[in-house]
Amino acid sequence: MKLIKGTVLLTITLLSAPLLILIFFPQNKVNPSSPQPIQRNSSSSSMSRARSFVLWLHGLGDSGPANEPIKTLFTSPQFRDTKWSFPSAPFAPVTCNYGSVMPSWFDILEIPVTAESPNDESSLLKAVRNVHATIDREIAAGVNPNNVFICGFSQGGALTLASVLLYPKTLGGGAVFSGWVPFNSSIIEQITPEAKQTPILWSHGLVDRTVLFEAGQAGPPFLEKIGVGCEFKAYPGIAHSINDEELLYLESWIKARLQTSSQ
Repeated sequence: MKLIKGTVLLTITLLSAPLLILIFFPQNKVNPSSPQPIQRNSSSSSMSRARSFVLWLHGLGDSGPANEPIKTLFTSPQFRDTKWSFPSAPFAPVTCNYGSVMPSWFDILEIPVTAESPNDESSLLKAVRNVHATIDREIAAGVNPNNVFICGFSQGGALTLASVLLYPKTLGGGAVFSGWVPFNSSIIEQITPEAKQTPILWSHGLVDRTVLFEAGQAGPPFLEKIGVGCEFKAYPGIAHSINDEELLYLESWIKARLQTSSQ
């Protein structure tokens, strides 16, 4: 699917058809027995000490490089020293696409995703551990946790939500675009008081037929119930896509939360 009303083009391939035509990007194999930092693409900033860090997690079947144009919209001076990372998911069979192998952070069992869709928590938690390893690396390099922002679209948005809620420290924020709650209520007990202080921005198109609006709309009440602040924004006329309006709001949302120092 193509984006609408925007200049940034993302490849959206969260489909239920058994045959998909995709351009895949080779991935480095990692040891599945231990968490691994998500591999950054070579175009990401190489600064050893950044004032802020933004990790963008793409949707099913997409790639990190295809999403890199997003950062061109963040033109405010506050992002001059921001390190961006647009990793690509590993290749894996996906149940909702009849076992087809494609870039996927975790398994998705059915499409469209509804508020009642079943979850594969095992593969999700493995992906969460890898995101946490990436966050740990940036914090160890000197980035203030309050200047770490995790953002994602669709499957990447679901992974964003799980990653920030299960991270033991308070982060700058998590931004979920066209995502859903990808775990069961049993995970709630793993969420620390510090993690509950991480703010969430949730954006969803009203005419999304892939991750239904009801799936996104179920997120804020769930977060409110466990004591997590969430700003929910519904976009009329937007299907399973993300446009410049959403991204420009994300820029202002992150900018308002940036700390003045990485110390």
